[in-house]
Amino acid sequence: PAEVVFTSGGTESDNFAIKGVAWANRNKGDHIIISQIEHHAVLLTCRFLEEEGFKVTRLPVDKDGLVDPAEVAKAITDRTILISIMHANNEIGTIEPIAEIGRIAKERKVYFHTDAVQTFGHLPLAVDELNVDLLSASAHKLCGPKGVGLLYIREGTRIVPFMHGGEQESGRRASTQNVPGIVGFGKAVELAAATQAEEAARLTAFRDRFIEGILDRLDGIRLNGHPTRRLPNNVNLSVESIEGEGMILSLDMLGIACSTGSACSSSSLEPSHCLIAIGLPHEFSHGSLRFSLGRYTKESDIDAVLEALPQVVRRLRALSPLSGGKKSA
Repeated sequence: PAEVVFTSGGTESDNFAIKGVAWANRNKGDHIIISQIEHHAVLLTCRFLEEEGFKVTRLPVDKDGLVDPAEVAKAITDRTILISIMHANNEIGTIEPIAEIGRIAKERKVYFHTDAVQTFGHLPLAVDELNVDLLSASAHKLCGPKGVGLLYIREGTRIVPFMHGGEQESGRRASTQNVPGIVGFGKAVELAAATQAEEAARLTAFRDRFIEGILDRLDGIRLNGHPTRRLPNNVNLSVESIEGEGMILSLDMLGIACSTGSACSSSSLEPSHCLIAIGLPHEFSHGSLRFSLGRYTKESDIDAVLEALPQVVRRLRALSPLSGGKKSA
């Protein structure tokens, strides 16, 4: 369709949406609204635009990671040209009230972009119901090929290309199209759509069993993100006074793959921006684990984690002077 531009992935789509709208509308305004927990593709793009003279408001979220639509409305000024709020957070799984925020943007005549990389193909998406003008998606999040994504651009949206060269994608995105990737993306969407409702229900049941089971087995552990308004395939937990990296390595040796929510680098021990934004206490912020469920996840996989994680935590707590005798199994 004319309203879809194929890109190299979610990061390019976010850059295109935000830079393209900002540059095309700078004669009307210079103010952009985002949240504090956006993907770095949005956060760093907006930081770049600030260096060009744009003003950026970063809205706080509550303890579950939700953006308050009323705060969005209050932040809009006569210079606001774009609002960008992700549909669901990639780290803590919280699903944002996008339709309500989009309705506010529409009433105030402000363009609205959402990064839907986490929800595209997993949850029902209708751009008119969500009231969005621009939407980013990526193929590999629904078992499609890596290196291909899309940006939905509502007809009439004032936007300029941020890449220049050829006339591909009707002059909106220069570069040779990744035809095999686009074909694979289309097939992935077709397969996901055929089983979307059933798969969401299956993963939600697994997710809830996982959360209930681990919270019952361990003290000093908490769920990050909204307890129910969250992605079907996301579980993000924080264990008190234990480093996430230690748990990841131990679980990996048992054949269990997960990632840390602390996102530490060699030069910084700061926890992730999402965990800081939801006000996670320091004793929990470095011990975060993110488990992602998917099409090939089985009930036996949930059983394996529920058995293994308490064992790992028990062993690491025995080594930690900070554990304080928490229950481990």
